[in-house]
Amino acid sequence: MKLPVFLDRDGVINENRADYVKAPAEWVPIPGAIAAAACLHRAGHPLVVVTNQSGIGRGYYTSEAVDLVHEVMLRAFASADIHAVPIMYCPHHPEDKCSCRKPETGMIDRAKSDFKLPDGGWMVGDAHSDMELGRRSGLKTILVLTGRGKAQLEIIRAENLKMPDHVTDSLVSAVEIILK
Repeated sequence: MKLPVFLDRDGVINENRADYVKAPAEWVPIPGAIAAAACLHRAGHPLVVVTNQSGIGRGYYTSEAVDLVHEVMLRAFASADIHAVPIMYCPHHPEDKCSCRKPETGMIDRAKSDFKLPDGGWMVGDAHSDMELGRRSGLKTILVLTGRGKAQLEIIRAENLKMPDHVTDSLVSAVEIILK
């Protein structure tokens, strides 16, 4: 089995929204992202989506609304012949101090256990919390500049935080790094 690739959702696969992606009509794929994920899938890399959905804990939307959004994303994946992509999400408010909210490793730990994934792999995200999750989980990290990526890179540099292993334009160019 090839190494797994963990993908953040908002800002990596689909457009990020300041007011959260809370309904199927608000889920808009980033150009090229679904095709890029298909390249990873065809190459044999298990894909897992890992996403914080604190809007549930904040009372902005329900877990049922998230499930409807995920159905739209999974249909987009299926249209590109990508099947059986697990989606792990943290529904908790940031103040809950749970073990699954990024950068905590709960989602990746559970995915590795539930789906018998090997150690190692990649974390692709648009936020410092994604990069920290990747590091804590023993993954190579790729920060994409879509979504919040550009602003997050500025924060990483300004606060002298640990840099990701790679910084690149989008999931499309991230896939090129992974497949090298």
